[in-house]
Amino acid sequence: MELTVDIASPVPVYEQIRAQVTELVESGTLRTNTPLPSVRQLAADMQIAPGTVARAYRELEASGMVVCSRWAGTRVAEVAFVPRTERRQRVDEAVARMVSAARRLGAKDEEIEASVGRILARQSQTR
Repeated sequence: MELTVDIASPVPVYEQIRAQVTELVESGTLRTNTPLPSVRQLAADMQIAPGTVARAYRELEASGMVVCSRWAGTRVAEVAFVPRTERRQRVDEAVARMVSAARRLGAKDEEIEASVGRILARQSQTR
């Protein structure tokens, strides 16, 4: 599992981790019962504080994405099917956050659309 964080981003590091793991689970890249790295291991790999990873894992556990066990570590939870209307609402909310962040950077609508197109094309090639 490869995660990246942008320390300069206005988005907290724990939230960047949470969002990326959520995306990996929802896209099917991380499947049910897949183990996640330990808090200490991921923190060392990313060169961030263990408390930051622990917070991301707590948030993921609270949302039902992962289950944490002292003995079995952190694993991807069995994620139930998300109905189409709920999925559409979640996607709209995620895109709205992304558009707001891009606009705060001064991006125009055309730039945002072009960026989304490039990212979709890039991700389609890797699937």
